[in-house]
Amino acid sequence: MPHKIPPMPSRKFVALLAKGNARLICQRGTSHAIFKRISKGITYHATVVIAKDELSSHYMLIVLRQLGFTDDEIDNLLGQ
Repeated sequence: MPHKIPPMPSRKFVALLAKGNARLICQRGTSHAIFKRISKGITYHATVVIAKDELSSHYMLIVLRQLGFTDDEIDNLLGQ
């Protein structure tokens, strides 16, 4: 299980996703964006809420899992 992910604004979370090689592939309007990540030959997709002041730890963990991040990868992204 990864260390606890601290709540953060969506902009910071999007930067974290980019650091983990997740790419923005589509954004319609301003509230949601679709991210894509390829890991070990498998393509993962997840929808991310944009323009929120604070995203919950639980929500961010769900998105990271949908994008195929392992516990170790999550810890590395968080610098722990």
